[in-house]
Amino acid sequence: MIKIPYEQLLEKIKTEKNISNEEIEKHIQAKMGQLSGLISKEGAAHILANELGVKLGAPEGKIKINKILAGMRSIEIVGKVIRKYDIREFQSGERKGKVGSFVVGDETGTIRITCWHDQTSLMESLQENDIIEIKDGTVRENRGALEIHLNEKSKITKNPEGITVGEVKQNIASQVSRKSINDLKENDINIELLGTIVQVFDIKFYERCPQCRKRIKEQESGFQCQQHGVVQPEYGSVMNLYLDDGSNNIRVVFFANQIQQLLKKTDADLQVFRQSPETFEKIKTNLLGEMIKITGKASKNQMFDRLEFVVNTVDTNVNPEEEIARLKSELET
Repeated sequence: MIKIPYEQLLEKIKTEKNISNEEIEKHIQAKMGQLSGLISKEGAAHILANELGVKLGAPEGKIKINKILAGMRSIEIVGKVIRKYDIREFQSGERKGKVGSFVVGDETGTIRITCWHDQTSLMESLQENDIIEIKDGTVRENRGALEIHLNEKSKITKNPEGITVGEVKQNIASQVSRKSINDLKENDINIELLGTIVQVFDIKFYERCPQCRKRIKEQESGFQCQQHGVVQPEYGSVMNLYLDDGSNNIRVVFFANQIQQLLKKTDADLQVFRQSPETFEKIKTNLLGEMIKITGKASKNQMFDRLEFVVNTVDTNVNPEEEIARLKSELET
């Protein structure tokens, strides 16, 4: 199901059926009452749109990045490559694979493109500023951000004839800003922190589906994924540490990719820690006192009623001279 924001649903109904917002809201509240509160406002709006004959499917043909919604399938976009990341090989048990990603933009925004396994070959020749046309991508939501995932049917055409892209509009959410830990607030996004590692916890591992990568649990028939049935699980990972920047300290959450960036290890290396946890003790000790630069978002841990920082990228090559120069510049302004 395509996840259309509530405001967009209202606007679509209003535009196509010439109904006021007040009338639409009245119908939605009535629908929620009929269903005894068992449905959300968004769900009620979807039902109302269907009853009124408002089409909510994905638009046909190429779409602009700001019109992309989670759940869309077989979409087509045109964009300019603005950043390319390395292709990474990983191994989970006997299963091996590859994953790579890059970011494209158009006049309306930017989005990350993720390639798995054989599809990584589609991005090997890409360079920044190449214009590309993507066909048959699937849109997924990853930690609040939209991504286009490529599959065996997906195609990338590099610098297609007659197609141009204007000045790329950088998403406000993609612009990173530096903050001190003491100034963090709940739901701050795309924040950069610079600090020293003062405490490190063990890596925790969990079973997940090798196809959709969602967490799974063992049932009587084996490990069961709601989408893909009985599967042979692979192991995801999560690690916590405390970072201190002089203003305060905060618990920081790293998932598999970010753990690999921090430790400069592969997924196969992490699986060694799963099988032999004692081998991680020396790594934990060596991390203490290390200065790192991370980007991510501040999130409230409701169970423990504390602010935490969820990492997106990790930079372990902090240049002290650059940081001193940056601090001087900030003080002068």
